[in-house]
Amino acid sequence: GAPTRWLRHSPRDPGGGRPATLSDVMTTSAAHARHPRTYQVRTYGCQMNVHDSERISGLLESAGYVRAGESDDPDVVVFNTCAVRENADNRLYGNLGHLRPVKEKRPQMQIAVGGCLAQKDRGEIVRRAPWVDVVFGTHNIGALPTLLDRARHNSAAEVEILESLEVFPSTLPTRRESTYAGWVSISVGCNNTCTFCIVPSLRGREKDRRPGDVLAEVRALVDEGVLEVTLLGQNVNSYGVEFGDRFAFGKLLRACGGIDGLERVRFTSPHPKDFTDDVIAAMAETDNVCHSLHMPLQSGSDAVLRAMRRSYRADRYLGIIDKVRAAMPDAAITTDIIVGFPGETDADFERTLDVVRAARFSSAFTFQYSKRPGTPAAEMPGQLPKPVVQERYDRLIACLEEITWAENRRLLGRTVEVLVAVGEGRKDGRTGRLSGRARDGRLVHFDAGPLAGRIRPGDLVEVVVSYAAPHHLNADGEPVAHRRTRAGDAYEAGRTPRTGGVLLGLPTVGAPPPATLATSACDR
Repeated sequence: GAPTRWLRHSPRDPGGGRPATLSDVMTTSAAHARHPRTYQVRTYGCQMNVHDSERISGLLESAGYVRAGESDDPDVVVFNTCAVRENADNRLYGNLGHLRPVKEKRPQMQIAVGGCLAQKDRGEIVRRAPWVDVVFGTHNIGALPTLLDRARHNSAAEVEILESLEVFPSTLPTRRESTYAGWVSISVGCNNTCTFCIVPSLRGREKDRRPGDVLAEVRALVDEGVLEVTLLGQNVNSYGVEFGDRFAFGKLLRACGGIDGLERVRFTSPHPKDFTDDVIAAMAETDNVCHSLHMPLQSGSDAVLRAMRRSYRADRYLGIIDKVRAAMPDAAITTDIIVGFPGETDADFERTLDVVRAARFSSAFTFQYSKRPGTPAAEMPGQLPKPVVQERYDRLIACLEEITWAENRRLLGRTVEVLVAVGEGRKDGRTGRLSGRARDGRLVHFDAGPLAGRIRPGDLVEVVVSYAAPHHLNADGEPVAHRRTRAGDAYEAGRTPRTGGVLLGLPTVGAPPPATLATSACDR
């Protein structure tokens, strides 16, 4: 049947309460042409949200808004929220509270809340923070400019939530945050039912983009100078379920290998239950697919995995890693791990440590279990006390750091290719170093030496690793090689890619870098 809509609107609403449509977006541009309003997007959560924020920025700019400078007071502040972790609510309402006195001094400023927490809390947001002007969900990002206009016209809050994605947005523009790397959604939603995860209820069931649409977006990015793309999905390995091709993801990786100018392809996140040998072969045999794999483990205990409703077991997980390393001995494997899931025993936790030691991860996103209302795990017996969870968490971190440090030391003396990035090295300004990611995803800080001032973000360098720490590598000698790229040219010229008009899976958008708090893809 038709998807249901959850709406709140003013009786004076000129739209009669109808949901905003994508065609409404362009009608707002003329209103801002003479006196453009400024905006800021603040992003919390996973890569999906970072990409959603790029869509929000592109959408607002197409409607006549201008991004606010770092020291400016924006006319519109958009929060793109996450609902995965327990403190998500506190973070949002704390930030909204900080804006209340600003709103009182500048009543024409507008505040909008979108993303997964908005989809979950809906009208509760304006009840708890009545100074919020707009609440929109994960399925109707394209409505934001119209909702802002309505709220301003009616002097009333606008809340619009759609229960499902009716169609993939086909006209949402994107303001990309990087000249050299881009996110490309291949699917939206998730068909899994992990007991700790609230994402499927907020993002909906999986919908796949057609391969031709995905490749069109990748080519559009490459035409703008982008060197690296990351294919995004809640479960990339189930890509193709909608159009009946269980090998579609491997084929998509190989097709990316045929795009001239595309130097690096990454993806996140796969689910172990759907990981197939054809994907491993595609990774190993396609030159531009990076030998890096982020594959969430969550727990090494079969009993806990069963309680999580993760339909694989530890042996299956380790078997995939063995196959990956047999095909790509240089592969760097990263993961997600949850500590303190309800009912987890000391023996269960020890099994997780055993799997961590066997897997030899190059890094991991680690989480202490937190209840999410509306998930089955929140009602399970055996909720663990904080001190127990903290003690296990500390032991896990110590175990992981010992392993990641040892894995990084194996690279001492080796030459690695680095894609120079912005914002990767927090100490770069003080040390004079530059930073970027190696092909396997490791963070590398390097000394530009005599090339200082000539190497730009987006350029490629080759450096020799001289120092290894648990979370990064250093290269203190001068670069072995430096290749100027079109991405570097674009960075130098102040251009970032803008795409639109292709069928896009998840509308997305990026917040100003200081405000972006990205984590692993929804802990999946």
